Amino acid sequence: MTVPQVWLPSLFILNFYLKLCHPWSVNNFLMTGPKAYLIYSGSVAAGAQSGIEECKHQFAWDRWNCPERALQLSTHSGLRSANREAAFVHAISSAGVMYTLTRNCSLGDFDNCGCDDSRNGQPGGQGWLWGGCSDNVGFGETISKQFVDALETGQDARAAMNLHNNEAGRKAVKGTMKRTCKCHGVSGSCTTQTCWLQLPEFREVGNYLKEKYHKALKIDLLKGAGNSAASRGAIAETFSSISRKELVHLEDSPDYCLENKTLGLQGTEGRECVRKGKLLSKWEKRSCKRLCGDCGLAVAERRAQMMSSCNCKFHWCCAVKCEQCRKTITKYFCVKKDKRSRNDSASKRKEGRLGMRH
Repeated sequence: MTVPQVWLPSLFILNFYLKLCHPWSVNNFLMTGPKAYLIYSGSVAAGAQSGIEECKHQFAWDRWNCPERALQLSTHSGLRSANREAAFVHAISSAGVMYTLTRNCSLGDFDNCGCDDSRNGQPGGQGWLWGGCSDNVGFGETISKQFVDALETGQDARAAMNLHNNEAGRKAVKGTMKRTCKCHGVSGSCTTQTCWLQLPEFREVGNYLKEKYHKALKIDLLKGAGNSAASRGAIAETFSSISRKELVHLEDSPDYCLENKTLGLQGTEGRECVRKGKLLSKWEKRSCKRLCGDCGLAVAERRAQMMSSCNCKFHWCCAVKCEQCRKTITKYFCVKKDKRSRNDSASKRKEGRLGMRH
């Protein structure tokens, strides 16, 4: 399946959803393309959006927290970052599109797609056969590749990196598929099993890619890696030697502790972190140290009052009535150390004045 060149502008649907809040609607980008592809546009857009949301979840407590400025897939823009964060954005976006297309295929949203029964009846292992209705990842992979990879029209190292990470995202979806089985036999015995593959929760794909992010491989290809035939050959040879399951990057990441207006980085000053709570993830537990302490900032405690429903009671019939209770909540933020000292001093002076009144 080949996407016609005249339709390439329509492939910027992904960028539309990744930029967010663009005044045009998705139809402006798609109506120029073949009608056959319009049936996938909603799933592609939803998949790109799910990639954004998962990126924000995975990096919520990191110094780089997946800001909107980073969510730009195409190398046509001025934002030509080639660091490990860019690698993750490409991978999770590609995975989101493939995942959503596959899921919607299984839900019957497309007339030309159904279960993957290509292996049904074949032995899969000792005591089990392929059967049932496997999610059709082959379909999701094929269609998502046409949309996402077509955004890369260059042949330089950055384009090769982006295409590699797009593929790593698709591999992540396939690699996290779950085998589900049903027993067959007399009187409930499990003489044989019929098994099929199902998509996991997308969070598992995100977790998988976050681990790959931490192990991403740096390739030193920027110097002299242009569009000449020799350079393209060297680039292709280098990337072909790396597993398609791994994320790759060409540049080191900047210091995300510091504000950098040129790069659109906000820094960590003012970021919220977590110190107390039940069932905190390892990232939340480390958040104040990583966002504040390791960046030379102090942690400031701020209290606020909020109203919430409480003492709710069921009244016959049929309503629930609640009281409104005032609750004090405590939040923690990264601040400059001298600023925290001034705030603490002001707080102590205020407490002293209150004590003298009593």
